[in-house]
Amino acid sequence: MADLINVLAPEEQEGTKAVVRNWLKAIGEPVALDEPLVELETDKVTQEIPAPLTGILHEILMQSGENAEPGAVLGRIRLEDASIAAVDAPAAATATQPAHVDQAIRYSPAVRRAIEDYGIDPATVSGTGKGGRVTRGDMDAAHEAALARGPVPTLQPAKAPSLPSTLADKPSSDRRSRFVPHSPMRLAIAEHMQMSVSTAPHVTAVFEADFSAVIRHRDRSKVASGIALSYTAYIVAACVSAMKAVPEVNSRWHSDRLEIFEDVNIGIGTALGNDGIVVPVIRDAQNLSLAGIAARLQDLTTRARANALTPADMRGGTFTISNHGMSGSLVATPIIINQPQSAILGVGKLEKRVVVREVDGIDTIQIRPMAYVSLTIDHRALDGHQTNAWLTRFVETLESWQQ
Repeated sequence: MADLINVLAPEEQEGTKAVVRNWLKAIGEPVALDEPLVELETDKVTQEIPAPLTGILHEILMQSGENAEPGAVLGRIRLEDASIAAVDAPAAATATQPAHVDQAIRYSPAVRRAIEDYGIDPATVSGTGKGGRVTRGDMDAAHEAALARGPVPTLQPAKAPSLPSTLADKPSSDRRSRFVPHSPMRLAIAEHMQMSVSTAPHVTAVFEADFSAVIRHRDRSKVASGIALSYTAYIVAACVSAMKAVPEVNSRWHSDRLEIFEDVNIGIGTALGNDGIVVPVIRDAQNLSLAGIAARLQDLTTRARANALTPADMRGGTFTISNHGMSGSLVATPIIINQPQSAILGVGKLEKRVVVREVDGIDTIQIRPMAYVSLTIDHRALDGHQTNAWLTRFVETLESWQQ
């Protein structure tokens, strides 16, 4: 009897739970060592699980949509020679797979979304992923090229699936609606947010920050070592300064003690449109220069939007920034804490506002680039005095930027 080797879910995963999203191989098909075999999706990342060895996919134990606990057996690979595999593969595939397997299922969720958004046939796109696989970045580049040079071959829109009878049979009303199934990422985010609100008493303080000094510095040094300086890089650096003044903010609440972290690992909330939010982490930010922070930030956000983050990129955060002003809001409150952290910073839209400034003892009316900044805390771990002290140092750092 042929030897069977288990395909396991990672023992360590980022997110509240993992869901089997898509098998990239059918039962009976040959697989090569480290070849992408199955996709797992959490509330933060989609991860390809590689084949642990070369062989034949013998058995699929966890189907699409099932929850995969760390270490769970997802399937099994059979160790056999090529001649036996060639005989067994067609029969096994016929017994377990429909005859009209849709080849589009072999693409990642991000690529399949791009197929729907752009109507581009991925078979016409050169893949830059492992083994020539087409990535979301490849699809985005093909779309941009299409806009520049004209149309490319497209897929016919898929016929929308009919609603299940439990929904289709509902009595009609005077309001029209449609049902959009929740993705595993959306369900996991909802669960995590509900847990945070239920666990921690949220309190929010709001300050106002003048970005004049930051803008002057950025205009003088728009590019440092080939890395664009974003406003978020300055915000991360100001967070590091504030942590030195109030280290308790960089902490985790335990029932019998407060754990204060020496390393400042700052997560940056990054929106993926309707797909949800991921939070890649800038590790050891206290040891990085402004240019170093900018470089790390540019790398993480680029890979986040290309669906190329790994679980390691989002593990170990001790504090989080929600730059909600990027989408236009002035104030968002309360911004829900990313458990098990003790606080989260919110940064509103940067806009010119009329303010009063004293010059030589005389009040003057000036136009300054201003933004509301908020710190939402777990009131079990922190009090108003610490919250305001942290925000005071944070704002002072931004407003006195001279280096």
